[in-house]
Amino acid sequence: MKRQFDDVQLGSLELFCLAAELGSFTAAAQEAGVTPAAVSRTISRLEERLGVRLFTRSTRHIRLTEGGQGYHQQCRQALAQLVEAERELTGRQQQPAGTLRISLPTTYGHHRILPLLPQFRARYPQVEVDIHLSNRNIDFVSEGFDLAIRVRAQPDSTLVARHLEDAALVVVATPGYLEKAGVPLQLADLAQHQCIQFELPSSGRRISWLFKEQGEEREIFTQGGYCCSDDVLGGVTLARHGAGLFQTYSFIVEQALADGSLVEVLEPFRGRSRPYSLLYPQNRHMPLRLRAFIDFLMEQRGHWGQG
Repeated sequence: MKRQFDDVQLGSLELFCLAAELGSFTAAAQEAGVTPAAVSRTISRLEERLGVRLFTRSTRHIRLTEGGQGYHQQCRQALAQLVEAERELTGRQQQPAGTLRISLPTTYGHHRILPLLPQFRARYPQVEVDIHLSNRNIDFVSEGFDLAIRVRAQPDSTLVARHLEDAALVVVATPGYLEKAGVPLQLADLAQHQCIQFELPSSGRRISWLFKEQGEEREIFTQGGYCCSDDVLGGVTLARHGAGLFQTYSFIVEQALADGSLVEVLEPFRGRSRPYSLLYPQNRHMPLRLRAFIDFLMEQRGHWGQG
């Protein structure tokens, strides 16, 4: 393999990352034990070699350019991977350590993953967890994520997908709404009810409700005067306040069903679910903290009704 970097160039990448993260050449110099002038010269040489301006400079402040932001994300990830590889090789990291950056869907994050994190950190106290709660798709490389959990994972040859669970779907409403509007007994009865809609932000399409009828899978597009997008919990909140029927994951409403504030309807037509998977980049040098977190999540599957 042809050598691409010498020791000076690798050192310049470390100084660049320090300056970017600390927002100051002076602070980076103090951290690295060199002079601010040395940091400034190093960054200038790096910009000259790349042919790209990495920072905008004023008399008091520095700020990454748009190109500098992307370059910083990739340099930080590459340097962290080198450190992890060296630690594993030399055996200096006996316990998982460092920052684990994870992206979680809002609903699954609140009801499945966040409650488990104190238990994970009690087991691995040297691991810090940086949590990103959002339903948008993320870029693992440019945004520096270690792991994501998504429903309906899309095929991607650069990612490993591991199945977590098939989350069961239920239709719920308040006792007050059902007393006023009647209890639906057949799927055809849905046409006479306020069915709270959920719209996929990626496509703007309202999702269908899923059922099983006499062993056959059914997909029904319902109607109603309320529509939420991006966060399923909005539909649950509407249902809890008597707005109508809503189809959602049973794990979200299990407490409300237990205390009677919500009631399940159309139980004979249950049996459908949606799959959740964890995703992470294919990586020969997987950090120990990521491996530990994946193993920890796979242990929890039994508590979610998975074998």
